[in-house]
Amino acid sequence: MKQKILVLGGAHIDRRGRISGDTVAGASNPGSWFEEPGGGGFNAARNLARLGFDVTMISPRGGDPIGETVSEAADFAGVHDRPFVFLDRKTPSYTAIIENDGNLVIALADMDLYRMFMPRRLSIRAVRDAFAATDFILFDANLPAETLASIVERAKALGKPVGAIAISPAKAIKLKPCIDGIDYLFLNEAEATALTGERPNDPSHWPSLLGDIGLRGGVVTRGQREMIAFADHRVVALQPVNLEGVADVTGAGDSLAAGVISGLMRGIPLADAVREGAAAAALTVQSPHAVNENLSPDLVRETLSLVPPARILH
Repeated sequence: MKQKILVLGGAHIDRRGRISGDTVAGASNPGSWFEEPGGGGFNAARNLARLGFDVTMISPRGGDPIGETVSEAADFAGVHDRPFVFLDRKTPSYTAIIENDGNLVIALADMDLYRMFMPRRLSIRAVRDAFAATDFILFDANLPAETLASIVERAKALGKPVGAIAISPAKAIKLKPCIDGIDYLFLNEAEATALTGERPNDPSHWPSLLGDIGLRGGVVTRGQREMIAFADHRVVALQPVNLEGVADVTGAGDSLAAGVISGLMRGIPLADAVREGAAAAALTVQSPHAVNENLSPDLVRETLSLVPPARILH
């Protein structure tokens, strides 16, 4: 039987406009427009389903065509979609304008609906059943802080392992009250700095700094520099795959999280699980989509040949 994963968090529409020439502020710029379903939790959920897990997604959704588009994407990926639908509201969205070289000019996050996912919704029978039946719980920091704390509390009461995706520095702060109940947190250096108030010169110090605020394990990504992963008193460093022809980095962190979780749930060592996460992320950035639709366990295994061995720090 497939292992079950319950994901709670963001599932919305991502819109990205790319300027085709030099950016001219305060003027109309020629470019192209692209949109697709996204959200940290939703991207990870779709990746995990493609990696062979039985995945259920719970998130707030508006009663609009965008909400239907998100539901269709869940069905296509093999995710059991269990949204809270608010018929009189619109589905959240993220809209970004990107320069020709890939740098972000400005973005607008219309995420107000996520405030409606209050802790009391975790008491609904279907949600309680989903918690009881799952083998792993993953959530992202799009949800209200009190809901995140309630998710962790319920998971720990049931003895379920917990993973989290930090999303952004501003949203990562919401994890602080419940961070000691999170087994694996996926975040970048900016988010780690927001949580700890520090940024070490030596990245190998991230585990101790995050451990000081109660975190048990996680992966700190650092762009194209070595990522740092830690869990169960083991710390490893891994250089991301150096690729030519990157299509779009959107969703890379979410696929990394899915790859690492996949490995850990199969019982492989942390160093090997992080390599699988790096392989999944490499496949994602080679795709124009936030989720590589060809992702599979076999393709991850093939891509491992591009991933260097992890360094065991201690």
